[in-house]
Amino acid sequence: AALWRIRADGAGLAGRAPSGRPAWAGWEDSAVPPARLGDYLAALEELLAVHGLTAMPFGHFGEGCLHVRLDFAFDAPDGPERYRAFIGAAADLVASFGGSLSGEHGDGRARSEWLPRMYPTAALRLMAEVKRILDPDDLLNPGLLADPAGVASSTADLRYTADTRTPPPRHGLALAYTSDGGDFSRAVHRCTGVGACRAPVATTPSGGAVSAGGGVMCPSFQATHDEIHSTRGRARLLQEIVNADSDLEWSSPAVHEALDLCLACKGCASDCPTGTDLASYKAEVLHQTYRRRLRPRSHYALGWLPRWARLASRVPGAANRVLGWAPTRTLALRAAGVDTRRRMPAFAPRPFRRTFTGAAGSVGAAGGAGTTPRTPVLLFVDSFSEHFAPQVAEATVAVLRDAGYEPHLTARPECCGLSWISTGQLDGARRRLRSLVEAMAPDARAGVPIVGLEPSCTAVLRHELVELVPGEDARAVAAAAVTLAELLTGTEGWTPPDLSGLDVVAQPHCHHHAVLGWSTDAALLRGAGARVRALSGCCGMAGNFGVEQGHYEVSVAIAGQHLLPALAQPPAPRAQRVVLADGFSCRTQLDELAPDARPVHLAQLLARDLTT
Repeated sequence: AALWRIRADGAGLAGRAPSGRPAWAGWEDSAVPPARLGDYLAALEELLAVHGLTAMPFGHFGEGCLHVRLDFAFDAPDGPERYRAFIGAAADLVASFGGSLSGEHGDGRARSEWLPRMYPTAALRLMAEVKRILDPDDLLNPGLLADPAGVASSTADLRYTADTRTPPPRHGLALAYTSDGGDFSRAVHRCTGVGACRAPVATTPSGGAVSAGGGVMCPSFQATHDEIHSTRGRARLLQEIVNADSDLEWSSPAVHEALDLCLACKGCASDCPTGTDLASYKAEVLHQTYRRRLRPRSHYALGWLPRWARLASRVPGAANRVLGWAPTRTLALRAAGVDTRRRMPAFAPRPFRRTFTGAAGSVGAAGGAGTTPRTPVLLFVDSFSEHFAPQVAEATVAVLRDAGYEPHLTARPECCGLSWISTGQLDGARRRLRSLVEAMAPDARAGVPIVGLEPSCTAVLRHELVELVPGEDARAVAAAAVTLAELLTGTEGWTPPDLSGLDVVAQPHCHHHAVLGWSTDAALLRGAGARVRALSGCCGMAGNFGVEQGHYEVSVAIAGQHLLPALAQPPAPRAQRVVLADGFSCRTQLDELAPDARPVHLAQLLARDLTT
């Protein structure tokens, strides 16, 4: 299946050259007699070398047809002319092998002017005469196949050139786009329209639902079946922002309407064969639109949630009573831009740090682990685990100590800025991440693992951190960040508890799937004897998305595609069901929509038989 997926994703995988430059169609389906394909490929490689191009072929050789993407430098000043020179030479080459300019897709506007290289003049004259008989007024595709001499140039209609691109914002981009040379235009043009984001949902024999394309992408399209709410639809619209001939801007209503139902799940970053990362692009659009401007209410309420959580945790009982009493709860949710059908999670009676019995401060800076014989690890306690779910952090501490580690904390609470990122407040996120790097870098440089609890926050350390904060310290922290499963499976001599007899229905957090990868968790659970059913798709909450006004119906519909149907199925015979959800937002969605599920974090599952 994995091998076949390479072919299925070929058009997308070939959309980026090894150098990182985008690769394009343009000479994408030339064909020769199959017996001559080998010689044609060798000659084509020589021609590509002459023109300084790299080819990404992906099929299908059986018919003598070569699907290929080439890294044409359309954005260079002389890019269109270099493209035209190559296409002319390639047309001569394929004709010399008795082949066709297009073996499948058709010649059309891009290749009509080269038809005289393939057909004799008499044949072209006959085609034109037949066209005139059937279409005397020349209404159907005028000036193309039947009259290729009328096409001025194969470069006349190029849409991605140096002349068609808008300059970046004068105050700069917020994200570094390290995989795209710092170029937002190159980033959004990763999408080549292959449409993997539109893969249908299929039902498995076990009753779960999985995307035919695998993974998560694209939950909003699966719920709405509207092209504009697919990864491709949004990417195409964002490509218009950087098109100088387009009227669309960062703040255009059409752009924000398309991005509104984007869950920022990052599924496309891993599931799309081109690596299109709509979550990052959405954050950039929101940042550019609202930079130094008044924002929607939810950006202040939900985007600043860690700040409000710290304040509320000083008086958790009073905060819970205010949010638990219907009149004040309704007023508070409306003021925050939150759907009133949602329930705010309760603040813990005591934040985790008040109960933690270990050390705080950098082990790396101190130069050792102190008097404990255990191996030190830095525990990254996120705002959700600190203020809402300290039991997850407590279970993690128990598991780590049982495995021979001694967890310690940063000297003061640090935030990864996740909620600022998801609402496009990237300057605020950068400030928090700089503080985090300053606190964690000594440990990271000393080789101390940084263990994350919340998948989305751990994913920020792995990905967004280096996009927002430059420098070796940030890269060191990103490299040191690990999940609990990654640390434990790499620990010599550690054996997991016996989980045989458990039927684990797992809802991997989208960011866990997309950035961190969930295969290590699955291997750990199966190695412990559990039966594991890892669900595809998103739970529908996706952080602040699911609670914002206007998103409730879509959020519930997404949960109804994968998660809820799986929970409706009976557990395996003679097995005890456990619902596993490491993501706080996933557990929150389950608490509301499936209150009997009682989801747990991996640490809680591993710690359930431990004694403190």
